[in-house]
Amino acid sequence: MTDSALPASPISASTDQPIWTTHYNHPCAWDQQFEPLSLPDMLFHTAGRKGTAPLLDFMGRKFSYAETAQGARRVAKGLQALGVGKGDRIGLFLPNVPHYVAAYYGAMAAGATVVNFSPLYTADELAHQVADSGTTILFTLSAAALLPTAIKVLNQSGLERLVVGSVAGALPAGKALFYRLFKGKEVAERPDDPRITSFSSLIDNDGAFSPVPIDAMHDIALFQYTGGTTGTPKGAMLSHQNLSANARQVNAIDPRKDDSDDRILGVLPFFHVFANTCVLNRTVLNGGEIVMLPRFDAVAALKAINRTKVTALPGVPTMYQALLDNPQIDKTDFASLRACISGGAPLAAEVKARFEQVTGANVVEGYGLTESSGVVSTNPYEGLNKPGTIGQPLPGTTVRLVDKEDPTKDVALGEPGEIIFAGPQVMCGYWNRPDADEEVFIGDFLRTGDVGVIDEDGYIRIVDRIKDMISVGGFKVFPSQIEAVLYQHPAVKEALVIGIPDPYRGESPKAFVALQDDETIDGPALVAWLNPQLGKHERVAAIDIREALPKTLIGKLDRKELRRAEGIAA
Repeated sequence: MTDSALPASPISASTDQPIWTTHYNHPCAWDQQFEPLSLPDMLFHTAGRKGTAPLLDFMGRKFSYAETAQGARRVAKGLQALGVGKGDRIGLFLPNVPHYVAAYYGAMAAGATVVNFSPLYTADELAHQVADSGTTILFTLSAAALLPTAIKVLNQSGLERLVVGSVAGALPAGKALFYRLFKGKEVAERPDDPRITSFSSLIDNDGAFSPVPIDAMHDIALFQYTGGTTGTPKGAMLSHQNLSANARQVNAIDPRKDDSDDRILGVLPFFHVFANTCVLNRTVLNGGEIVMLPRFDAVAALKAINRTKVTALPGVPTMYQALLDNPQIDKTDFASLRACISGGAPLAAEVKARFEQVTGANVVEGYGLTESSGVVSTNPYEGLNKPGTIGQPLPGTTVRLVDKEDPTKDVALGEPGEIIFAGPQVMCGYWNRPDADEEVFIGDFLRTGDVGVIDEDGYIRIVDRIKDMISVGGFKVFPSQIEAVLYQHPAVKEALVIGIPDPYRGESPKAFVALQDDETIDGPALVAWLNPQLGKHERVAAIDIREALPKTLIGKLDRKELRRAEGIAA
């Protein structure tokens, strides 16, 4: 789909115009177009405008736009010296550290495609996605939680090289010394291996890389893996234009996007598409500052808010709950905070109301997918905010509701239907999965698997979801992957995993198991065996041992019936 051809929406009262355009509550025109723009050009343009203004605040150490842009150029030249060229895949197995920003834009400047990998991945998960994507070089840190896993993958996959950075090297001098002295157990020794290059060696150059022509509309900037409806990880191919357009869409709805007073708390992980667009790319586009924390910690986040007077706080519902639960919240000054954007999972009305009461900030809920480069719709930052809805579509985005059984047919106005959408942020497709593309695309529109209704103001409310995936604190967990591990235990005959309500994380996985004859293992023992083999966000809250699991008339295990029996909406 091109920017210049916004599809018409059938969702209207009596005209051909989408219903939300009659009173669009975002402070911009809905029918906007977005010219092609590559992500490196976006960074370099803003750096030329902002110069010595800070882009990153990492634990108190500032990195200016000029420094960050030069870091990206040095990464690009270093990668080109290693033979990296157009379309090569470069992996980032990193938390929120300055290395991520330089590697992200630098790899793209060299013409490569970035592949995001969660630091929560096990070696098997990482190896699978490295192989699937064709990643040849992987950036990581000399952290005990990362480097040993990366080395295992280096030794058992087609990965050719690791580039290893040091957290201490990015910290202020005093904190760097503290880290080396007292955090030694968190640091892994880098082996003497010709396949392993230090980050400092990679960027030991003048930054004069060879410019690579980038077709922003068609060249793929990022592979972002998602499980989709089946639980099988698929690489969503996001072009430079997909990502830069979504950053511009998100920026357009901000009524107070003053780059001299734009400080956003960067605690959401950059490897997640929500933060990648709403924190990283959006802020670079606008010329603001990212107050970056390597991972979420409530005390550290509250201290950062006090110290830096951030103006925006994007997060997932569990993060807002954790901040509310921390006693330090009473000692935190939130006066600078203009907007809090909640995404990744449904936001409980009670959490929203309490956080707004305690902080005085407005919490707006939005909605997006990996396949949408991040964001599809959101409530306005100011004006009519409808709790329990995901607001109105972003500029240039058309949402339709279609029949769940026949997605080629629109539902009647006011009726629930599957949410499909089109816009410049819609992915180019799944990597090497034309079969999956056929399942999700209806022309220019993308199927979401979520069922919603649209009210008279054009606000969208999600009322159901077709997918089986479980949303754990904003991370997507796929039951089939946990079940596959359970079936490796000799005592397990049948296994089903569903999401159960969790007051902190939104949902948690819970497993239900029927045992082989004469087996007597109990639930806690099975949990103790299972959870160490899973990523932290995948670990089950409990395992319920049953004599038998529900089945359909043709003998298939019935997840829907299990949910119903447990009192959980199917």
